[in-house]
Amino acid sequence: MIPDGKRVLLIHNEKEYYVRAGEGTFSTDKGIIDLNVIREANPGDTIETHLGVPFYVRIPRPTDFFAHARRTGAPMLPKDIGMVCALTGMNKNDDVLDAGTGSGIASIYFGGIAKTVTTYEIREEFATVCRKNIEEAGLDNVEVIAGDMLDAEGAYDVVHLDLLITEAHIRHAHTLLRPGGYLATYTPFLEQTFIVMDTAEPLFTELVCHELIGRELTRTKRGTRPSTRVSHSGYITVARKK
Repeated sequence: MIPDGKRVLLIHNEKEYYVRAGEGTFSTDKGIIDLNVIREANPGDTIETHLGVPFYVRIPRPTDFFAHARRTGAPMLPKDIGMVCALTGMNKNDDVLDAGTGSGIASIYFGGIAKTVTTYEIREEFATVCRKNIEEAGLDNVEVIAGDMLDAEGAYDVVHLDLLITEAHIRHAHTLLRPGGYLATYTPFLEQTFIVMDTAEPLFTELVCHELIGRELTRTKRGTRPSTRVSHSGYITVARKK
């Protein structure tokens, strides 16, 4: 059974709809769906529109929240978030500070891995959207704070920054990290990346910067080859506290 108010995906062929189980109806080009029926379904079950067209029920994962959750800007891509998780070794024992929350997509990914996530968003209206997205993802280990991460206190195993980074952010991140912890920053431009690297170099060890590029494979009747479209998204810099 699916709890009242829980977000689900309803899928027919290649179309999918991000809806909430509960009262009311939802109209599609294949007919009207009674949202009450979703509460009686299980993931993987099929429900029908009033025209008898079947839709199957899926519980959203972080990749689905990236595609469907309300946005306040452009979130980090899943491949870039994955790099942060992998390069920092983020795990179930970690306390994570995430700053520059935006829509909360990175925090949703982190929340499924880490013990706790504290995420800072300086814009109150963005923090409100993020809280709703976190709630709909069903995460009770993620705390959203509407404030400046420069005011953050405590001790963390990973600090992740996705904002307009200054030297002060890097220095404060260093004070927040436990020994052996990781700083990871996402920067869209080299000028900002250089601020990160120059400030972090005397404070941290194992300083490495990665350019983030993705390219899909294209399959045709003639054969398979890399796509001519190269997707550059930004730079991730990772440094470790001594």
